[in-house]
Amino acid sequence: MSSLTPEGQNIRKAVLWISEALKEDASLSKMQLVNEASLKFALTPKETNQLIQFYSSTQ
Repeated sequence: MSSLTPEGQNIRKAVLWISEALKEDASLSKMQLVNEASLKFALTPKETNQLIQFYSSTQ
């Protein structure tokens, strides 16, 4: 499994939020959660791409 060491505060919050959502319901779409987190935490395109790459490799 890949590791993700987020540098920015917003991306850390996004990872935590996605992780919590998946703990509650593992059947949720990771990519949909990434898209929602991108908007919710105002991630930059680079940060969003980092999340996409990470969660694509963990499917």
